[in-house]
Amino acid sequence: MLGPALAVSAVLFAIGVLGVLVRRNILIIFMCIELMLNAVNLAFIALATVLGAAGQIIVFFVMAVAAAEVAVGLAIILAAYRHKETINVRYFNLLRG
Repeated sequence: MLGPALAVSAVLFAIGVLGVLVRRNILIIFMCIELMLNAVNLAFIALATVLGAAGQIIVFFVMAVAAAEVAVGLAIILAAYRHKETINVRYFNLLRG
């Protein structure tokens, strides 16, 4: 039963990577990053049958990081939107000198 769960996890991760590379909307990119984190969580839960409780503990920490990412990421997106009035990544060059 380990194989199908890891296959679904790999497909979800690949969709997330593809979304980050192809999309220009910063909110879609943000959701694709969350999709990748959830794919990793699925893989850890699937591997918890082999790893025991260690896989579930790692999932807990990944979820804590994802929650912190949502708080900080949405604040950055909101600040960038207020500055540029768009959420298209093409127009963000805020770090250029």
